[in-house]
Amino acid sequence: MAAAAAAAAMRVSIAHQTRFALCLAAALSSPSSSPPWNNSNAVFSPLSLHVALSLLAAGSGGATRDQLLAVLGGGDEPATAEGFHALAEQVAHVVMADASEAGGPRIEFADAVFVDKSLKLKPAFEEMAVGKYKAETHSVDFQKQAAEVSGQVNSWVEKVTSGLIKEILPSGSVDQDTRLVLGNALYFKGSWTKKFDASKTRDGVFHLLDGSSVQAPFMSSKDDQYMASYDNLKVLKLPYQQGGDKRQFSMYILLPKAQDGLWSLAEKLRSEPEFLDKHIPVRKIPVGQIKVPKFKISYEFEASKLLKGLGLELPFSSEADLSEFFDSPVQQMSVSSILHKSFVEVNEGGTDAAAASVILMRGSALGHTLNTDFIADHPFLFLIREDTTGMVVFVGHVVNPLLAP
Repeated sequence: MAAAAAAAAMRVSIAHQTRFALCLAAALSSPSSSPPWNNSNAVFSPLSLHVALSLLAAGSGGATRDQLLAVLGGGDEPATAEGFHALAEQVAHVVMADASEAGGPRIEFADAVFVDKSLKLKPAFEEMAVGKYKAETHSVDFQKQAAEVSGQVNSWVEKVTSGLIKEILPSGSVDQDTRLVLGNALYFKGSWTKKFDASKTRDGVFHLLDGSSVQAPFMSSKDDQYMASYDNLKVLKLPYQQGGDKRQFSMYILLPKAQDGLWSLAEKLRSEPEFLDKHIPVRKIPVGQIKVPKFKISYEFEASKLLKGLGLELPFSSEADLSEFFDSPVQQMSVSSILHKSFVEVNEGGTDAAAASVILMRGSALGHTLNTDFIADHPFLFLIREDTTGMVVFVGHVVNPLLAP
């Protein structure tokens, strides 16, 4: 009975995580977002951001914690906090465990807490961070060695992401007022269950949002595929090779029928959380032709403005309650910035992807008909998720496969 209740609670937490992912994707794809997704390819890891913000919630109290939980998707009840910490534990220990030795995806997933040596973490927070989040904790000297600590954080991210993300913290982002840095980093390298034949990759026309077009390299296949076709949308599922367990990672390509249908599709995903589950292909069908462009994307943004737009104000303000991080009373602290960076490369063999999220905190300073072709020759959305749980790891879109990262 207890196991069934725990499984049900986990499904609810994952549904909240998916809603958070799609809300953030829609916020990023709106014309007013900064940086705008509209004129660039983009990718981010909602999982990385969700875990980093859950860790922030673990160190927050009162209305600040409630607001974090509400934005993360589940209301502000104490049980919600426990649900997100349990979700983070499931992610760190099970969902994002490496599967490469058994022939599945190579995965690295890590959390870290860098705290100024003048402060001592609360045992309850440290126990939660180390036990559930598998976080490393580091005592550092921000006040005298800010540049060195910044380099330490960057080296940690580079190591976890196998060198795909080299600098999450730009020069000057950490200074003598910084007191705490929360970090999450992940790496994913998966091979398609059925690889594309590189000798069949050919240049073809890809139509851009402004009506012009470019010649881009398209991978192709005539094998049966997991595909679903609807009035205004086609969805292609490309599974990755499994390891020795039940986990199944897959990439989904959501191709709107209209050449300029990308943004309305993003909004539909945001406004109808069940839309994704309703449009997941469930069986293989014979195909005429599959054509998917190769692409490589590197994308970074500062998430504070976007999160404020979703209703997360308190952590950035003078009213921030970050009292659950430290053992003794400290000067007023607030979140100064939330930095996120992701990379993805898709080719004939599979996918290489990485992401990192860093939260910086300062003291005092504030801040249904079948059509058997799937020709992805105009802008589309894509996501990588783990299918047994439904957990979304990456979301992105391609407006021009030729844009270099």
